[in-house]
Amino acid sequence: MSLPPDDPHAAVRDSVRAFVRRELLPHVDAWEEAGAFPRELYRKAGAAGILGIGYPEAFGGSFEGDLLAKVAASEELMRCGSGGLVAGLGSLDIALPPVLRHARPALRDRLVPAAIAGEAVMALGVTEPGGGSDVARIQTRAVRDGDVYRVTGAKTFITSGCRADAITLAVRTGGEGHAGISLLVVEKPPGDRFDPPHLTGQHIRTAGFHGLPSYSLFFDGLRVPASHLVGLQEGQGVYQLMFGYERARVLIGFRCIGIAQAAYDAAFRHTQERVQFGKPIAEFQAVRHKLADMATQLTAARAFAHRVARTLDSGQRCNTEAGMVKLFCSEMAAKVTHTAMLLHGGTGYAAATDVNRYWRDGVLMSIGEGTSDIQRDIIAKGLLNGR
Repeated sequence: MSLPPDDPHAAVRDSVRAFVRRELLPHVDAWEEAGAFPRELYRKAGAAGILGIGYPEAFGGSFEGDLLAKVAASEELMRCGSGGLVAGLGSLDIALPPVLRHARPALRDRLVPAAIAGEAVMALGVTEPGGGSDVARIQTRAVRDGDVYRVTGAKTFITSGCRADAITLAVRTGGEGHAGISLLVVEKPPGDRFDPPHLTGQHIRTAGFHGLPSYSLFFDGLRVPASHLVGLQEGQGVYQLMFGYERARVLIGFRCIGIAQAAYDAAFRHTQERVQFGKPIAEFQAVRHKLADMATQLTAARAFAHRVARTLDSGQRCNTEAGMVKLFCSEMAAKVTHTAMLLHGGTGYAAATDVNRYWRDGVLMSIGEGTSDIQRDIIAKGLLNGR
């Protein structure tokens, strides 16, 4: 199962696939066991041009605005089989766009090239203990005090929250609802350090995504320069975030395809190598039918996601279809990785196996970046409103 030979981004795929084989696959098991990959990997991915795909050349990027190039790289990265690793390397793709589009030039010109080069790690802080999908319920507050904001509150499930140099943080600067939310760029000490008691962090143990742990962050009067407000006025945070959500949903759809492909490939090999009752288990009808279903689901997901990505690259809005991509691909990934695990029998249930990791990470795909039910609500609203 491969793309046509005239794939215009074949060079991107080949380059990223070589990077995965050279820099990721030999070490991914050890990094999963350790619970994190080395910071140097950001710099290697930056030097290979991977982090800059989709960003302006003026800041060190390439393929500016080309979502298909971005998703080609993302899908290939995900074949390493570590959702946490790929999410960690890709955390700039959810944190950086608002800074690129709306931050003051001095801040933008310092952070964007550093993030693209892998010299600075970016994270996005939106989810809170009392509000995940409901962005309007954000309670972390930023109060203006002269030339600084004082930030107080908590965020949770923050990818790269432990090692981020800068966090694009959603805060409440005004009254209730969406209109009271702004974005601030919060810089923290480099590496896995915080700034107690004003900024502290706590590791969240999760079933999967061990390649880079999620963190809760706690703010207690943290001082942030007023010049780090994203945009020229308060209250624009939700708009600044939503502008890039269509592309983000399609991007994670391709991550789903990547990990599902890795799981399918593992199951395909295993069913031909595993012999029971005198023949490879791939010769049993029940097993063949599972392989057929997995391949069909993957092919349909890839074709649909590519169609929506091309629509976005043409400049058209497709919020409803982007929600469909996230919904369909994430639930496909959960099914395919689960089936691949089952096809390995008892071996698949061993936590140290690759296919078990694919399953654990595949489950999260229908939760992170907007749950399946949130996507269904987005889709239904689009259909009923004629969009």
